[in-house]
Amino acid sequence: MRKIEHIGIAVKNLEESNLLFEKLFGAPAYKMEEVESEGVKTSFFMNGPNKIELLEATNADSPIAKFLEKKGEGIHHIAFDVEDIVAEIKRLQTSGFTVLNEVPKKGADNKLVAFLHPKGTNGVLIELCQEIK
Repeated sequence: MRKIEHIGIAVKNLEESNLLFEKLFGAPAYKMEEVESEGVKTSFFMNGPNKIELLEATNADSPIAKFLEKKGEGIHHIAFDVEDIVAEIKRLQTSGFTVLNEVPKKGADNKLVAFLHPKGTNGVLIELCQEIK
């Protein structure tokens, strides 16, 4: 893991939250997209070298909808940039972590992604991200 790639924040209303974060950072989201396979709409903000991803559920069965029901709005995950996501998945499995996606999948912002189960990471959902080349 080379660096924190972004922090994901679950929100109930992406449009309202975009306005809030635009005021907070003094700049609009640089990218918005929908990831249909995950049932989520996202927007991305830059703050210096740091990236924030806002996530809104697009259906009641999405992981974000379930998170919001259980915990409400707030930090959903911390994503780490990796050079080789397949090798990192194998390394983490060998180290005893539960990987939720043994095969990386396409995520938002042109990334391949995989997640670690929060039960093995002190309650924090960890996302691995590799830029798609």
